[in-house]
Amino acid sequence: MSKHLKYAAAMAAVLAVGELSAASATEGYFQHGYGIRQKALGGAGVADSTDAMALSINPAGLVHAPRQFQAGVSMFSPRRGFRGSGGPSFTPSGDIESDSEFFLVPNFAYSRPMSNGAVFAIAAFGNGGMNTTYAGNLANPACMSPPLPSSTGVYCGGATGVNLNQLFISAGYAIPIGDNVSIGIAPVLGVQAFEATGLAAFSFDPFGNPLTTNPMALTNNGTDYATGFGVRFGIEVALADNFRVGASYQTKVNMSEFDDYAGLFEGGGDFDVPANYTIGVAFDITENVTMMFDWRHIEYEGVDAVGNSPLTMAQFGSNGGPGFGWENVDAYKFGIEYDTQGPWTWRAGAAFNNNPIGSSDVTLNILAPGVQTQHYTAGFAYRTSERGQIEFAVMYSPEETVSGIEITPAGPNPGHNIELNMHQYDVSLGWTFTF
Repeated sequence: MSKHLKYAAAMAAVLAVGELSAASATEGYFQHGYGIRQKALGGAGVADSTDAMALSINPAGLVHAPRQFQAGVSMFSPRRGFRGSGGPSFTPSGDIESDSEFFLVPNFAYSRPMSNGAVFAIAAFGNGGMNTTYAGNLANPACMSPPLPSSTGVYCGGATGVNLNQLFISAGYAIPIGDNVSIGIAPVLGVQAFEATGLAAFSFDPFGNPLTTNPMALTNNGTDYATGFGVRFGIEVALADNFRVGASYQTKVNMSEFDDYAGLFEGGGDFDVPANYTIGVAFDITENVTMMFDWRHIEYEGVDAVGNSPLTMAQFGSNGGPGFGWENVDAYKFGIEYDTQGPWTWRAGAAFNNNPIGSSDVTLNILAPGVQTQHYTAGFAYRTSERGQIEFAVMYSPEETVSGIEITPAGPNPGHNIELNMHQYDVSLGWTFTF
């Protein structure tokens, strides 16, 4: 696909839902939940999807959705940065914070039951999280020695950071099989936008040897776009009147290449969306109270641009070249919902996952400090009429840190330590109308 066609596809998709901003560095760079209900439940619900946004977690759950339209927006605030300490270094010492601390992340979904008991739905939602913005005038004593590209910046390249947006547009179909089983399928169109700045120091080592296959496609090339396709499958089984199990699997979304960053990402700009799957249960404790537990597995190691080690002895952009060193993520999600049978429904949840970033990979992950491992959530739905309701959710993720020695273009620097840090807040508001 030509760059112009990629741009047109990206703009058409983004205009469909409004501006989608990156920043959801929660379980790696996947959001902990997509619709407002999921967000309030810690992301749980693969066995208890009851609305149109089931498409984003388990399309089989669409069989419980009426004809409805949902729209929501999250105000996401990640506070991220790093601390440098020790002797002479390539990166700055002291506490350095990333700018751009507030992001709007929208989503919408529409579901429509059919005469045969099946349900059709469409939805748009997104990921983000590889997002940092470090000031261009950031003092860095190491940058005073030529031939570094700039006298300031995290990596002596002036303003430094990355910005990744991932938008998914999905159409799904679910159908019941007998009284206790439903299955669903949802093709997914992925649209990505990416930009990197301030990485020119990774073009050559101090001896003039190239560190990238293409120095002109490494950094500071503006925003590039990529598109691709995948599929999500789902099943839900009622083992008893008050107990359900559910599972979903999304294939890897094979994306077109970021041509403008072919010298950064492995394989000449290849950056796919990792495969992931979720298994869970839902238990109705009483008629009004439901508890949920999910396990989600995200295969970051299956995407070389993300999973390959930054210490790989190869050039950036080459086949099998360096990545960010992220490990696979396993997330455990708990949610509880209390329906008062009146206008109010109350929700709470928590999610816990391993940190994908190891201590040997902190230097490059200054760009993408996705270190969060805990998320605590709460929220409610309030029925304003027989057909309409508003939904609200909040999330707090306490500070997490990962530290390790600095790795420079010239090699390891054990005399200098880098500690990544982040904590997050998220406030979400949505509206649902049932026809």
